[in-house]
This record gives sequence, structure tokens and C-alpha cells, in this order.
Amino acid sequence: MTPDLVPDELWERIVPLLPKRPARRKRHPGRLPAPDRVALAGIIYVLRKAMAWRDVPSEVVGCSGVTAGRRLRDWTEAGVWPRLHEALLTELRAASSLDMDDAAIDGSHIRALERGAHVGPSPVDRGRPGSKHHVIVDRLSTPLAVSLTGGNRHDVTQLIPLLNAIPRIRGRGRPRNRPKRLFADRGYDYDNYRRMLRQRGIKPLIARPGVVHGSGLGRTRWVVERTFAWLHQFKRLRIRYERRADFHRGLLELACSIICLRRLRRSF
Repeated sequence: MTPDLVPDELWERIVPLLPKRPARRKRHPGRLPAPDRVALAGIIYVLRKAMAWRDVPSEVVGCSGVTAGRRLRDWTEAGVWPRLHEALLTELRAASSLDMDDAAIDGSHIRALERGAHVGPSPVDRGRPGSKHHVIVDRLSTPLAVSLTGGNRHDVTQLIPLLNAIPRIRGRGRPRNRPKRLFADRGYDYDNYRRMLRQRGIKPLIARPGVVHGSGLGRTRWVVERTFAWLHQFKRLRIRYERRADFHRGLLELACSIICLRRLRRSF
């Protein structure tokens, strides 16, 4: 079932980014390592099903879940996932399928079952340990950048880091890494952040506290909620199981890449 879990469109884009495996010893080489495509199938299986690595059925993916988990560790530490995401954003812009004039930003709470970095008491879950996904998207709900913080971090603290995390996306015209207008809810309404956006040439379109909900911003800002719905279709992202924050962020970035590929090919 590996080809079903890892379609050719995804594999062709990820294989040039994978680190080279060390040469096997001539004497006592040990067991032959699982192919990278099979290990990627195990990672995607866990991302979709949210099962423990040890429970991954090897007869379905072709390798053990422990092997897939180790490969996730190696590829996360090698920086594979952000490079894959950037490459797909470049393809989308070259195909005129990326609209960066308008962008929207928001955060979403998830429960964390393990202690670790970027875990904090969630104010929306009775103080239970939690984390937050933060995402900035274009007008078509394409995720441009993501970040992971503790559940007690304010959304506005990730506004500038997310803008800085948008890569210089090549394609038609000059490379771009910033929108012209940014939509956000009342949680981002701080004058100093509005000034910082204007200094970057970005027009802030942020809801004001105390203003009735007829501002009209919701007609544009809903695109980021759709992105969260797409991300949380991957069950492993609904609850944080990983103690290491970089592992969970790696899965989050892989999910963003899959969303970009779906928009690009409509076949995955």
C-alpha cells in the first residue's frame, strides 16, 4: 500500500531533499535499512491515523513504526520539511495559484499529552497542558508559514515571527515574502504591532475590540479557519503526543506540504 500512502507527485519532490545515507560496512553490514519511501509511508500513516509508532502495522506500510519514527527524527534534524514546503510554494506561485496580496493569521489550541518544549497551561482547556498552532495563509487558504508555541502564549507574539518565516517565494515576477494586507481578529489589535506592519509596507486589517461583528472582516478571515480544518484532518495534529517540539512541528510542516500538493495537483 506504500504507493497509495506516498504518491509519485510527493515522492518526486521529496527525494532530492533527503540526506544521503552513510555507506554500509563491507564486513558485518547488518540488516538492510528500510527504503526511504517505505519509511515516509509510515510517517504519513501515523500523521493520518494518530496511532502510536509501535502500533503501526508493518504489513500495511512495509516497515515498523519505530523505523518510521527514527526516519522522522533524522529528516526533521536535516531540515527536510521546511525545504519541501518552500519548494511547493514556489511551484504554486509559478502556476499562478498563490495569491499573496491578502493574508490572514490566527492560532489554534491543541491538547498536549506529554511535557516538553512549547507546552503550557491552556486558557481554553481549564489550564491543562497544551500547545498552539499558529499559521499565516494566503487568500486561497494556502499555508505560507507555521509555528508552534505553548498553549499560554498570546497569538500576537507570533505575528512578526510568522511574517519573518515566510520564505522568499520565487515564481512569476520578483520573489515575494510578504503580503500587501493582513487580516486578523481582535487578539492582534495592538497599536505597536500595527505600526510594525505599516513599516513593512503591510496594511493591517485587524478587528477592533468593542466593535460589533458587522465589520465585514470575517468574509475574508475565514480562509485561515479553513486551513486549520484541513490541518486537523490529520489526526496526529489534533493532539500533541510528541515530547520533542521539533518532531511535532515537522509533522505540522509535512501536513502543510501535503495541502500545497493537493492544491497543485488535486490528486492527493
